Amino acid sequence: MALVLFLIIVAIVLGLVGVVANGLLYLLFIGVAVLVVAMIISTVRFRHGGRRPGR
Repeated sequence: MALVLFLIIVAIVLGLVGVVANGLLYLLFIGVAVLVVAMIISTVRFRHGGRRPGR
């Protein structure tokens, strides 16, 4: 869960920097990609019931 929250925070920061700074629009796209990865990770963990492998 901490990993997903960290990725969401990173995505927000990258998105804000990408929007505010001139010429750094690619950071916005990287932020969106990180957000998508965080959503995929959270979806996979939710579907597996939050169990850790090997326990």
